[in-house]
Amino acid sequence: MSHTPDQQELELVTQELSTEKNQFRAARLQKLKTLLESGVEPFPSTFKKTHDIADVVTTYGYLENEQEVEDRVTIAGRIRSSRNNGMFIDLHDTQGKIQIFSHKNYSPEEVMKLVKPLDVGDFIGVTGYVRRTPRGELTINAQEITFLGKALLPLPEKYHGLSDIEIRYRQRYLDLIMSEESRDTLRKRSEITSAIRQYLIEDGFLEVETPMLHPIAGGAIARPFTTHHNALEMDLFLRVAPELYLKRLIVGGLSEKIFELNRCFRNEGVSTRHNPEFTQVELYQAYADYNDIMHLTESMVASVAEKVFGGKTSVDFGEHTLEFKAPWRRASMSGLIEEETGVDFNALKTADEAIAKAKELGVHVDKGTVWGKVVEAVFEEKVEDKLIQPTHVTELPLDISPLAKKHPNDPRLTERFETYVNGWEIANGFSELNDPIDQRKRFEAQVADRESGDDEAHAMDEDFITALEYGLPPTGGLGVGIDRLTMLLTASPSIRDVIAFPAMKPKG
Repeated sequence: MSHTPDQQELELVTQELSTEKNQFRAARLQKLKTLLESGVEPFPSTFKKTHDIADVVTTYGYLENEQEVEDRVTIAGRIRSSRNNGMFIDLHDTQGKIQIFSHKNYSPEEVMKLVKPLDVGDFIGVTGYVRRTPRGELTINAQEITFLGKALLPLPEKYHGLSDIEIRYRQRYLDLIMSEESRDTLRKRSEITSAIRQYLIEDGFLEVETPMLHPIAGGAIARPFTTHHNALEMDLFLRVAPELYLKRLIVGGLSEKIFELNRCFRNEGVSTRHNPEFTQVELYQAYADYNDIMHLTESMVASVAEKVFGGKTSVDFGEHTLEFKAPWRRASMSGLIEEETGVDFNALKTADEAIAKAKELGVHVDKGTVWGKVVEAVFEEKVEDKLIQPTHVTELPLDISPLAKKHPNDPRLTERFETYVNGWEIANGFSELNDPIDQRKRFEAQVADRESGDDEAHAMDEDFITALEYGLPPTGGLGVGIDRLTMLLTASPSIRDVIAFPAMKPKG
């Protein structure tokens, strides 16, 4: 459909063309100018389809070679390839592709006029009749072509795609255009998140929302991002974890089971497994302990794998086949260290003994490090990367667990677990500390660590302690990292593969 050219738009395109140095972009700008001059709107506001491409492929899949129907369909998509001067076009939408055929013997003159300015990358709408070619290609004979969005930059070469990994992450839109694998990974991420939500809601959990701007950075041992609220004249922190707010909701009796799919921000390093902003599901269940939460974790992840991957609970990742079917192995942190090194750190009574033994094992820890942090350092260096199949690592030291209940058999330990798969931590859960007096002492110890230079130590949160003094029932809590879980379930080696727009250092 022709329209009166927008003179201002035409002038802008003409001006742009006069200064363009890139010959490929200049050629496309010239085509854009020609379209405008001929009264074709290259960027319309809307378009009405009758079918998605996948619907056409399914509906008319029965057609035999050289068979055609009189049904007219209207589809839309991006041109991904063009042959014989536009006679044959491969048109893609988000779910499928189909061939478009334009020839003077079949297509009206106005359609043929629009074929010449078409480029790979353009969005068009097509109305026409469906047939199957003598070679078996399902095809639409074009009766109408509508420009829906003129692409001014060429796509990467079809058969080589994006070989530059930096461009893949920095220009994710280009990566998604060229890579079905990348599109599938991000779609799987969405399905995984939806499956987690569905599992928890069906299990009686209530989905809630808590603040992302915190006056106190709490809920995790992590370095926060700081911002400033002008109207309130106060510094605030981007959420490092929603834990303390979620437990306040349990105190308030909103529900015995709550969860939040949340974004968290930690001002820490970037790696193949770390991004400064990340997504996790965090949940709390009243009248449950860490054993119940371990069971919930493995049941939920196995259920998600089955739902997203057609009943399978195993995933091939590199040289390993990861099996997520419950039950998963449970082993104490000290027990796993002893298996690997022969040293029982629980038998070492003082921090100095633990430091000396760590040194013998080749693990460096600073003088004055507390016993629990020594154990953690040895575990990270000697054990962590050996935990390939899903494993709940239990009985973590109190020194690194300021929000977890003490273990009844050893006050140096807690009723806490971390879940590892492929050598990566994917979950953290515990029996929540609900004794306000003990919690205050733990916070005071963290404050002392902070004053000694540990900028990741937990701050004092007086309001949270006040909430505990109104009574928190026995409660189990859990956090599962969506990014790392998606990496495992999609066999993605880098966290940047499963985040649409990962954090990147500026170029130059």
